[in-house]
Amino acid sequence: MDTFGPLVSAQELEDRLDTPVLCDVRWYTDGRIGREEFESGHIPGAVFVDLDQRLASPDNGAESGRHPFPPAEDFAQWLGSIGVGPATPVVAYDNAGGFSAGRLVWMLRILGHPAALLNGGLAAWSGPLSSEETRRPAVSCPIRPWPEEQLPSIEQVAAHDGQIVDARGHDRFRGDNEPLDAQPGHIPGAVSSPFVQNMVDGYFLSPEALRQSFADQGIDDAQNVISSCGSGVTACHNLLAMEHAGLGRGRLFVGSWSAWSRSDQPIATGE
Repeated sequence: MDTFGPLVSAQELEDRLDTPVLCDVRWYTDGRIGREEFESGHIPGAVFVDLDQRLASPDNGAESGRHPFPPAEDFAQWLGSIGVGPATPVVAYDNAGGFSAGRLVWMLRILGHPAALLNGGLAAWSGPLSSEETRRPAVSCPIRPWPEEQLPSIEQVAAHDGQIVDARGHDRFRGDNEPLDAQPGHIPGAVSSPFVQNMVDGYFLSPEALRQSFADQGIDDAQNVISSCGSGVTACHNLLAMEHAGLGRGRLFVGSWSAWSRSDQPIATGE
């Protein structure tokens, strides 16, 4: 783990368990409570990360969407509080293949910080679990502004002449149902690319298989891609998959459908 790609295996993590700060980012939309799941058993040494409190600002009801990025100074202060210094490696996991943990990893990587997703998540860990949370000494972590070039605004998304990929399920993309946001449908011109197709049995496909999957969607260079989803969480999974496939780094529409569906932008439905 001396050089950090977007993914790390359980064996690599076990060999160097004392090196990275390990973050448990279990988060659910079905009523389960991430912290309760964490307290019932987690990888030893892990700290719990509340996505709503640490990886997002509160939803203000405006066009920023349900999970806008937190202020850079708040993010830096929190990182320091859990022992993450300016170059401390971070490994994040959840129990859904990176469904929520990918958000933290991508946020760190765009800041130039070494961070990786545990491939396979909690299920990949064969060692014992712990019910005690590790308290690491606080350190100083510098404030690093969010790179605006990686985070297009809704106006920039509307004017984008490249590819827009949507990580939600096909049913939400088509507008068959919308359980969370203001209106059903998708951004006109977007391509349905559910994040679950990046995996098999909870593990990422090989780089070669991912390259083929994205090629089938007309994607061979992530730099021309804007990734979207419901509120900028699972869209990070697609971005990490593209990076793992060797396609480079795409951009994240943080507000995603939660922002677009509140705006006066046009809406598409169907395939």
